[in-house]
Amino acid sequence: MATQAEARALRLSELPFETSVNAGPKYVGGFFTAIREIASHRELLDLLIRRELKSRYKDSSLGFLWSLIKPLVQLLIYYVFIGQVLGAAKGVADFAIFVFAGLTLWGLYSETIATGTASIVSNGGLIKKVYLPREIFPLAATGSAIFNFLVQMVVLLAAIVLLGQFPISLNLLYVPAAFVIVLIWGVAFAVLLSALNVYLRDIQYLVEVVMLLLFWASPIVYSWGFVVAAVKNHTWLLEVYLLNPISLSILAFQRGLWQAGSQTRVLEGREVPPQDWPAYMDLRLAAAAVVGLIVLFIAQRIFSRLQGNFAQEI
Repeated sequence: MATQAEARALRLSELPFETSVNAGPKYVGGFFTAIREIASHRELLDLLIRRELKSRYKDSSLGFLWSLIKPLVQLLIYYVFIGQVLGAAKGVADFAIFVFAGLTLWGLYSETIATGTASIVSNGGLIKKVYLPREIFPLAATGSAIFNFLVQMVVLLAAIVLLGQFPISLNLLYVPAAFVIVLIWGVAFAVLLSALNVYLRDIQYLVEVVMLLLFWASPIVYSWGFVVAAVKNHTWLLEVYLLNPISLSILAFQRGLWQAGSQTRVLEGREVPPQDWPAYMDLRLAAAAVVGLIVLFIAQRIFSRLQGNFAQEI
């Protein structure tokens, strides 16, 4: 005669599992199911973002001021050594605003990917203990990156206002467009790379190298006019350059905030014509957003397939 414990075990073995990390419909249905599940855990996501920010500056005297110190030091280095010593500022009016605009948007993208890539591994203890949608961890890293971006954005806007260069035109619409595109691509790669990093830890170190290369492949410390002059008659290289959605987004961000680039200025005793922006920028931005959403969908589906063994691999 079976004992009470054995009978209970038998009943439990006959019950279906209610929750599985791979449960739910596949493809499009699975993508939207994941979104709904993340939305149902939005309070937890908010707590993880707060924890991310607090842990980063824990036991620090300056606290969140460190989110300003690094980009300001970068600005100083690029402005003095690259802009003045190497002469990159020649022909670029208000070079400091130009550089800091690029650094601000680039900081959002690079931090989203860098911290997002390591987010699953760094939260291994929590993943092993409780069930929750694992996409929350790269999204929490993204939330932390957005906070730092907003802090730097306040400084950038203050500098623009103090210099009397605040642009009042339809070009301002390029700013939110650039932000959204960078966010889409950043989250897509953060989700994908965070899953791959669980199985191949070299991914996070490879990301550092690739991000360094992408930084110099983006018009942050040099203008679009420099790129046009460098390729000369090889216009197809310009099209290849603009295939990078981050380069395109940075150009749009600069066009929205860098007023000196949209008007004729007198620089060092000579007139500097307005910046020559890429043709069909609106259409290119729309295409970058659409392709980014497709990449985000694919990234989440790959993440969903790989997450089943996260606890064992970590």
